[in-house]
Amino acid sequence: MRKFLTLLLVLMLAVFSSNVAVYAQDSTATTTEQEAAPQEEQQTAAPADVDAPVEGPSGYQLVKKYFIDGDPLWMSFPLLCLILGLAFCIERIITLNIGTTNTDKLLARIDDELKTGNVEGALEVCKSTQGPTASVLYEGIRNAKDGPEAVEKAIVSYGSVQMGLLEKGLVWISLFIALAPMLGFLGTVIGMIQAFDRIEQVGDISPTIVAGGIKVALLTTVFGLIVAIILQLFYNYIVSKIDSIVNKMEDASISVVDILAQNNIFKK
Repeated sequence: MRKFLTLLLVLMLAVFSSNVAVYAQDSTATTTEQEAAPQEEQQTAAPADVDAPVEGPSGYQLVKKYFIDGDPLWMSFPLLCLILGLAFCIERIITLNIGTTNTDKLLARIDDELKTGNVEGALEVCKSTQGPTASVLYEGIRNAKDGPEAVEKAIVSYGSVQMGLLEKGLVWISLFIALAPMLGFLGTVIGMIQAFDRIEQVGDISPTIVAGGIKVALLTTVFGLIVAIILQLFYNYIVSKIDSIVNKMEDASISVVDILAQNNIFKK
């Protein structure tokens, strides 16, 4: 599943990059044609275009335009952080949703098996159920013959292992959240240096040169911050999902000890 998601996101990046290149070529060709057109034709065509409705660029075209204006070299680094971060986020969300277990239903099935003294049946119920909660309960019931202390110890030990598996990949998402705005600021600083170089070459502080250079420089920061905001939203959702699973796992662990005691499994 992870390899499939990675391949899908790489294909999306390739399509986006090709569209950006085509858009840049089209923009250059349009500008060249407009400059090469005779002035008389432009003046003749001007009255006819007065009443024509003006349509603004779509959102996707606007993003591509600003992506090109902000220097594709430096804009590509936050974009790479977005793609890799989304890959980890999607993988975690899918894994956590698959691992979410209806603990009440699971405990009811375990209780039904243990009422008849069928410990193996309870273990089979846990084994056939996906998710970390079922795995923790399986380890607890498997050690029931050694007493309640052994059950609690097994639950605590294996619960720590499952916590590590649930939080797998979060460190990389945090890295991309911190890295995206930093790369954006780096592009901004380099863009500002280039803008001052142009001012030095021209020898005059022209508002057009200054405004254009600052605009291009700040676009990388904006894009980096947008990437960080998007990944932060996914990160908070994943953390809340993990907290929900952990709370249900702890409640189920306490309940399974009570179920084992009520059915006199520890005395056998």
